[in-house]
Amino acid sequence: MAQNWYPIIDVDLCINCNTCVDFCQNGVFEEGDEFPLVVNPVNCVEFCRGCAKICPEEAITYFGDTE
Repeated sequence: MAQNWYPIIDVDLCINCNTCVDFCQNGVFEEGDEFPLVVNPVNCVEFCRGCAKICPEEAITYFGDTE
C-alpha cells in the first residue's frame, strides 16, 4: 500500500534545529548530520501538520497535501 501523506523537509530552509524530531511522537523523523530525515513516513498521521506548524523556518510541507 502506497503512503499518500508524509512530511517533506526543504533542506534549503532547514536549520537542523530538530524541533520536528522532538515534536513527533510517532518516530517519523530521525536526527541527521545536516538536517532531520524522514525515516518512517508510514507513521505520519494523515493531515496532522503539527511538525510544520512548529517548524521555525517553515521548512516542512507534505506529499499528498491538497491545501
